[in-house]
Amino acid sequence: MASGESWTDDVDEAVNDVFQPIRDVLYDAVFYEIDLFGSAFPLIVGWLVVAGVVLTAYFGAPQFRYLGISLRLVRGKYDQPDAPGEVTHFQALTSAVSGTVGLGNIAGVAIAVSIGGPGAAFWMIMCGLLGMATKFVECTLGVKYREIDENGRVSGGPMHYLRKGLAERGLPGLGKVLSLLSAVMILFFALFGGNLFQVNQSLEQLATSTEDYTGFFGGSGGALLFGVVVAALVAAVLIGGIRAIGEVTSRLVPAMAILYLTACLVVILFNVGDVPDAIGTIVTEAFNPEGVTGGLIGALIIGFQRAAFSNEAGVGSAPIAHSAVKTKRPATEGLVALIEPFLDTVIVCAMTALTIVVAAGPEYIAARDAAAEGGEVSGTTVGISITSDAFETAMPWFPGVLTVAVFLFAFSTVITWGYYGQKAWSHLFGDRPVSVNIYRVVFCLLIVAGALLSVGTLVDLADAFLFAAAVCNIIGLYLLAPVVKRELTKVLVYVRRRDAGESDAQIEADEARAAGENGSGEGATLAK
Repeated sequence: MASGESWTDDVDEAVNDVFQPIRDVLYDAVFYEIDLFGSAFPLIVGWLVVAGVVLTAYFGAPQFRYLGISLRLVRGKYDQPDAPGEVTHFQALTSAVSGTVGLGNIAGVAIAVSIGGPGAAFWMIMCGLLGMATKFVECTLGVKYREIDENGRVSGGPMHYLRKGLAERGLPGLGKVLSLLSAVMILFFALFGGNLFQVNQSLEQLATSTEDYTGFFGGSGGALLFGVVVAALVAAVLIGGIRAIGEVTSRLVPAMAILYLTACLVVILFNVGDVPDAIGTIVTEAFNPEGVTGGLIGALIIGFQRAAFSNEAGVGSAPIAHSAVKTKRPATEGLVALIEPFLDTVIVCAMTALTIVVAAGPEYIAARDAAAEGGEVSGTTVGISITSDAFETAMPWFPGVLTVAVFLFAFSTVITWGYYGQKAWSHLFGDRPVSVNIYRVVFCLLIVAGALLSVGTLVDLADAFLFAAAVCNIIGLYLLAPVVKRELTKVLVYVRRRDAGESDAQIEADEARAAGENGSGEGATLAK
């Protein structure tokens, strides 16, 4: 906790006492574990991974077959300036990536390779690849069933596609229930997991790096100032809506990724002679881990769990940002969205893991030894210290840079989740200016609270809410997969014709004519 003042301890304790019984019930239910070959396996992780496997098979491995099209879409090759929406494909992608690339990529990966061994990194990558198919499906649906008001503002996400899509499938009652639950769960996480926790942990790193809690930011005054400044910056971005968020993240996400990945490359190059052995160790220990409880299954579970928690594929949060894209064909953004887990898990998490393993810093070795002896290795602060120690082996001055990286990761996560929470709030309480402003005030006040308090029980409860949302969302993904398949076919035909040199006007005229012959207004809608 940032402040050592007794009143913050009292507030923490009071809040935790109120929410602890709720947390115990919901957290234990959502993260219910079964014994799998001697290792505790959370069923929610299995739920997310199985969805990735099923959707990968159903769509014929879209994360591999259509990656080239995805990259061309991000570069703007098929952009249509007159398409409905608020942001470009690239801005929608960076907005969503900013919500997933966060402290988990720095701290969570360190904990994973400490407990599960280097082999956990291999299974993280495998889970990330599966999550690409899930993101493709949910973000296609987000655009397909989005709503655009008279001012051109877009609202999308599971709150909309579960309600409208399942009604089309003859399940209106189920759709209403699932959409309501999704909105509640996403809102709760936005307030306490995507907000309070991120601010608290970024201040923790700042206080640690400035004279180890003896400096200004270790006291209540520094914590309050930090919270107020962050709240003001977030408020300024949120007031501008998704267009402002897209503008900020389209610059912030590439900048922080370059900063962080460059630092990883420096450490890797500093230990370049050990890189082949490190990669060999990661692959070998994925199938024959040493010093990991549960052996192979233990490493696999830890890797899958960390990847699922990092990229949030299947949770339903990312479609809220992706829905705002300027496009006439929903599956174009689905194809863009599948890049998100690739960036988050396959690249950023994998680079973090390789950096830690190749550096083999004393903090990492100590954590591995503690895990092998059955000791506890957990917590964001512990994870950041392991990562920081790895960078420090090559760059003694790097903890200061890591503090900047932590803040950028946390800030980008906060603004994106602020937008997610606002859309969930509007779905529940209406989108009138008064209602939206009440949400923004509450969200920003919680930023200040996050700098002063830890309220660990609320954060645990927020995690439970977020992954409970995945239960609702993935039910909808299975039921609506045929809709996505039809949308994918349309996009593949469109891309083939565009690549052959045909114009948008000709393609849309043909679509409108075909729709008229079939008695459907869908093609005509696309042509508008």
